[in-house]
Amino acid sequence: MLLDTPICDFGWKAPDFTLKNPNGDAFTMSEHLGEKGLLIMFICNHCPYVKAIASRLAKDTQQLMAEGINVLAVMSNDYQTVDADSPANMLRFAEQHGFSFPYLVDEDQHVGKQYGAVCTPDFFGFNHLGELQYRGRLDDARLEDDPNREPELVNAMQMIAAINKGPKQQTASMGCSIKWR
Repeated sequence: MLLDTPICDFGWKAPDFTLKNPNGDAFTMSEHLGEKGLLIMFICNHCPYVKAIASRLAKDTQQLMAEGINVLAVMSNDYQTVDADSPANMLRFAEQHGFSFPYLVDEDQHVGKQYGAVCTPDFFGFNHLGELQYRGRLDDARLEDDPNREPELVNAMQMIAAINKGPKQQTASMGCSIKWR
């Protein structure tokens, strides 16, 4: 089912969480809330929308991390029902696409529910205070690679890092619904 993300609820405070990656390493959100902010993304392996943007996502997040903006990805889908999203497949997908950010398993789906994540991909850009400032899309290229694309997520996170506020105009991300239990 195709869904769009809700409009950004500016100032909404990020709930803290600790999740593990497929190798069992724990990551706590509050420890990654750096002075230039934090991007939390809800993604998965099987969604055609995530597959279509995966190489751009890897490139854009590498740029953000090089600029001191932290990035965490969360996989909230029920992988018992969708085997393509299993932790073993998360490792393969991350390696295949060159993800350099932690890719975390939301085993009981509580983080996805706390955040109100609705689809993959779903981007949440927070300032250093943990206040939501961006809930838009990756770029304007949609499912196509476009060398002239507008990197809306990168631009928004750079703005948040500089002035703690995100752009007032944001275009919703679009993707497959999260597969809830």
